[in-house]
Amino acid sequence: QVQLVESGGGSVQAGGSLRLSCAASGRTFTNYALGWFRQAPGKEREFVSAITRSGANTYYADSVKGRFTSSRDNAKNTVYLQMNSLKPEDTAVYYCAARWYSVSSSLNEYPYWGQGTQVTVSS
Repeated sequence: QVQLVESGGGSVQAGGSLRLSCAASGRTFTNYALGWFRQAPGKEREFVSAITRSGANTYYADSVKGRFTSSRDNAKNTVYLQMNSLKPEDTAVYYCAARWYSVSSSLNEYPYWGQGTQVTVSS
């Protein structure tokens, strides 16, 4: 079992930045790939980013590419999502998720989820 706790959400004006954190506990952190997903009101949960176990490779949805950056600190069992140039359409609850070994952009392939953190971007 892997427990995930997100933090760092909040309200920001368009063009601003936020950094989300996701702290993991319970199992060997380096055995798990991590993903970030988001869900806006009335919409389905969607893929945002994923990062491999070592952190050497990252993947992004087209909508956030060039603005968001995923990273991880395996010594701290924490993954980060740096969000720059935020837009009102980035408003959503952001979730981190973990799966064994390899990354995926499919939320159905992640068995472990955090509780989510709200990000609100005003115009």
